[in-house]
Amino acid sequence: MRAANFAWALVFALLTGCATYRPLLLDNGRAQRKLADITVSAASMPVPDLRAYRFDPSDGLDVTEVAMLAVANNPDLRSQRDDESIARAQAFAAGLLPDPQVSYEHDRPDPHQAENTPAFNLGLTWNLGDLLTRSARVASARAGTRQVHLDLLWSEWQTVAKARTLFDKVYTGRARVARLQAEHAALAPIRQYVERALKAGDLTYDSASAGLNAASDVDNKRVDAQGQLDQAEHDLHGLLGLDDSVALHLVGAPYTVEPDAAQSAQALRDMPKRRPDLLALQAGYESQEQKLREAILAQFPAITVGLTRARDTSNIHTSGFSVGLSLPLFDGNRGQIAIERATRQKLQDEYEARLQADRNDVALLLKQVQGFDAQLPALRAHAAQLAGARDAAQRAFTHGLLDWPTYLAIRASSLSADTDLLAAQQNADEQAIALDALVGAWPDASGNPKPLSANERQ
Repeated sequence: MRAANFAWALVFALLTGCATYRPLLLDNGRAQRKLADITVSAASMPVPDLRAYRFDPSDGLDVTEVAMLAVANNPDLRSQRDDESIARAQAFAAGLLPDPQVSYEHDRPDPHQAENTPAFNLGLTWNLGDLLTRSARVASARAGTRQVHLDLLWSEWQTVAKARTLFDKVYTGRARVARLQAEHAALAPIRQYVERALKAGDLTYDSASAGLNAASDVDNKRVDAQGQLDQAEHDLHGLLGLDDSVALHLVGAPYTVEPDAAQSAQALRDMPKRRPDLLALQAGYESQEQKLREAILAQFPAITVGLTRARDTSNIHTSGFSVGLSLPLFDGNRGQIAIERATRQKLQDEYEARLQADRNDVALLLKQVQGFDAQLPALRAHAAQLAGARDAAQRAFTHGLLDWPTYLAIRASSLSADTDLLAAQQNADEQAIALDALVGAWPDASGNPKPLSANERQ
């Protein structure tokens, strides 16, 4: 019975070291967070520009603070950080050694065989096959963890770009609504004049249609612009993980970047060493390399060794050992090796295709940014010229020197030029932000790319 007591003691010791279950309840009534309650750590930001900035929402949110808040509080990023925790746990599990197996058998003689002794068989076995593939398995898991981390970093970079784009949309949307509201206020006297003239019979509906349509057209544009602004503010609230009821006091100008051709060429060359998503694909390829290595190592026979201690019913005690060996006659893990080889080839092709597509996208975006940069000065000059004509027309109309249809036509041209300029500037900013996000980092003054930090690469 000593062996039985030892077995029970061993089981008890193992159970005392086990993890325990504790439920985690869902909180369906999560209170909405206020801006003042959110802490943003600059050190945890994914890009150097954000790490060097102080987050202070008390005086409003500029475009950099909006990007920092998005990284810190975006719901999708929180979920991806949980994925990184899962990957780290999987890497930890991959490095654990297999547990040995203990077996115990106990036989009692029949009652009429009192001269015999109860028999037992105690065995301890351990599978050594996992030791052969452990190094490849651990290396694959660690590379997979790096891939998840780099995918998270790339998502954070893209979230920064989305935050900058939505800031620009809200900024431009508010400017557009303000311009249309000002136009609505400026046209109110004309509309009142036309309506009075219609009632008095001084104007017919045909002659008054220009004045009535001008005001109605501005009102329709104002409603559409307000709807677009509401959507942009809703999207920005969602990106920041805030309730729509939280007021966003945005300050400052949108984000802009103006790379030249030399910087773009240098950034293109450095992309494979800089972009987190490309580095993540490289880590995924490395992980697959190790999986193939693991599959090749697993083709060798798996060995199981063990120790035995026994006593038969004649009270004869024996000690010994056991060795188990699988014979790779039919399977030999050849199927799994073929699968891992094909998967590795697929990952290589995907990486090359992504790199080529990204280089083409960067070239296209650079052309578009350069096109907008060439177009904007002419649009600004045209809008300023029509604004001067509008102001002169307003003075002339006030002094009775200009008829109201001509005055309305000049105002409509000025309004169209102003809104076209706002739209072109927004498009230019969005393309520049997309280019900045796709490149990842522009070279510094010396022409060298900004490298990823150790924490970013891990």
